[in-house]
Amino acid sequence: MSYADLYLGNGPLIAGAGEAEPAAYVFGIPFDSTHSYRPGCRFGPDRIRETFNNIEVFHPDVSVDLENAGIRDLGNAAHTSSASEMLNMTRRVTGELAGRGVPIFILGGEHLLTYGAYSVFPRDVGYVVFDAHYDLRDEYGNMRLSHASYLRRLVEERGSDGILHVGARAYAGEELGFLNEHKIRTISDAQIRAGDGPGLVRDHASAFERIYASFDLDVLDPAFAPGVGNPEAEGITARELFAMIRELACVQVVCSDIVEFNPQYDNGAAAAAAAKILSVMMAMGASGSR
Repeated sequence: MSYADLYLGNGPLIAGAGEAEPAAYVFGIPFDSTHSYRPGCRFGPDRIRETFNNIEVFHPDVSVDLENAGIRDLGNAAHTSSASEMLNMTRRVTGELAGRGVPIFILGGEHLLTYGAYSVFPRDVGYVVFDAHYDLRDEYGNMRLSHASYLRRLVEERGSDGILHVGARAYAGEELGFLNEHKIRTISDAQIRAGDGPGLVRDHASAFERIYASFDLDVLDPAFAPGVGNPEAEGITARELFAMIRELACVQVVCSDIVEFNPQYDNGAAAAAAAKILSVMMAMGASGSR
């Protein structure tokens, strides 16, 4: 039995896989046990799917209609309150799917899941994260495995050479010190507002043959994404985010995750943003695979 068969299969699914060969694998990690503000991100994967199933998924700019693209939704992992158990499931499933050569999409759940998913890829796979926070604390709430420390754990294990952090606007002094010490590349809010974001994302991504992309919805201003675990005012707009996302078409994105969506505080805007990110990233991947 595969790890996907062992761990996945819960929850509703994205509709319309059809008979086509798989062009994308999707699975959910409904985990939020290290939340530090608003619990409820574990309900995110199902709401993202519900919204995705009710938006248009034809992308004329890349000549892709996702209704016929062969999306394989494997369902959610079983809920657990154990961070180590969640990371173990995430590593095993992601590692298994990565061997199939098809883009992977992980629906969260809190950002800690990225520590498990990205760590299975070789070091030559670059990393781009869109996030209002650096997540570089040594620990948070007396926990070293936390959504607020996942990126520090990754840097400690893999180094910082392949990392680009986009959109941070709220962080602790210890995080800034760690960031500078390890020379982590960043794109600031000011650079995004000046219109430099898309070009800088492309410059970083084009240096790799493959990348992993992580989308923490709190990178958006709460006006565009109120339903997140840790909202931060004075964020970027949806147009600014999608302008940067589309620059990732220059490289093969082997895995993407969408995290920190909290439907319990949403008015539908964050769900729409999450579903649109999923749709655009899938379409770019399907287009590039032709």
